[in-house]
Amino acid sequence: MNARTPNILWIVTTQWRASATGYAGDPNARTPCLDALAAESVNYTQAVTPHPFGPFARAAMLTGVPSPENGVRDYFDPLPASARTVAHELKERGYATAFFGKWHLAKRDPTVPLIGEAHAKMVVPVESRGGFEFWEGFESGFLLNDPWLHGTRLPEPVQVKGYQSDVVCDRAARWCGLGFTPNVSGINPDPQQPFFCVVSLEAPHPPYGAPAVGMAGRDPASIVLPANVPRGGEVEAKARQELAGYYAHIAATDRAVGALVRAVTSDEAQVTSGAGTIVVFTSVHGDMHGAHGLFRKGWPYEESLRVPLLVRMPGVAARKDDAAVSLVDLTEMTREWAENGSSGTHLRQGYGEQAIRRAFSKISMPSVVALPYQCDRMWRGVRTTVRKLVLNADGSPWLFFDLEADPLEMKNLAGDPVRSGEIEELRRLI
Repeated sequence: MNARTPNILWIVTTQWRASATGYAGDPNARTPCLDALAAESVNYTQAVTPHPFGPFARAAMLTGVPSPENGVRDYFDPLPASARTVAHELKERGYATAFFGKWHLAKRDPTVPLIGEAHAKMVVPVESRGGFEFWEGFESGFLLNDPWLHGTRLPEPVQVKGYQSDVVCDRAARWCGLGFTPNVSGINPDPQQPFFCVVSLEAPHPPYGAPAVGMAGRDPASIVLPANVPRGGEVEAKARQELAGYYAHIAATDRAVGALVRAVTSDEAQVTSGAGTIVVFTSVHGDMHGAHGLFRKGWPYEESLRVPLLVRMPGVAARKDDAAVSLVDLTEMTREWAENGSSGTHLRQGYGEQAIRRAFSKISMPSVVALPYQCDRMWRGVRTTVRKLVLNADGSPWLFFDLEADPLEMKNLAGDPVRSGEIEELRRLI
């Protein structure tokens, strides 16, 4: 590998909200590996998903184009085979490209159960794999244990025993270390070729009651709830029960992520030389978990919208960055890292400057996903680091929050005449 050209690894989880880590101050979260990664990373504390629902967010993240402009408007819409993704961008820049884990962008049958083997075992056609040279994963299915995998080496689905995050991270780690031989990867690039690898994990997505291998179950009564979760009724009981499983899966996935990060960053001499591997950790969206009496995602509240985003870069000092970053920016950020290498200004600063040096992020739900607990309307909005405006589909204000004074979004100011000037100013950004 050229000393100026870094490897790039994306680790993408599902439903892991920004607050749910030890380094973010969550008393419930046991994340020693991510805490250690954060101590070596640029921590984008204001990162959001452009669309707080899986397929829409994944399509935007991989293409750098928001939904529905990227072709994904409905939950069951596939990413068009003609879509240009970050894999195409990096291959053109000399990278070997690989994808492991959950895809969730193929054409699915909406009549079969979402949870189970029907979607877990469906084969994603080669032309629908986003341009990745090496691909090994599954469409969806939400099987957090014993996943079915297929792809470049596996023409038919094969069930692999183990906790899904452990299985996928281990196979990705072995590809990153050994992936330049034909018997492992099916490709045979120059041994000095850098790699771009995406590792996509379903956890900590429901079912929250599924076993989190190696982690003891949590006592629901011990879960510390934020003030915006209503107390004393069914919402509190459901939130506690689900969060007990959620945090167990967070702990188990933290273990798997830690092993993967150690494997790809173990050559400290390489890191010191300015090459090494850029590691990105994030999630496609969060989960309400009872906040405002709501559950799941699609909602424009912080619990659903904000995501963790850590970027570990050789030679770049760890820091917190409050830029208005969105997952839709990751393709451009990654392209700049690939082009500038470890000596490039953008890499040293830790961001793709043209991508995210702005004061706001656009957010939206392109359609209603008719599943239990999900958001009941289409909406679009804008979020700065201190304000958030959300409009209904007809353009009328639905939500307006002063995030500085009210980080838990307890007071909707959309109808406050004193705020009408601010609302109109933000409306012009949408």
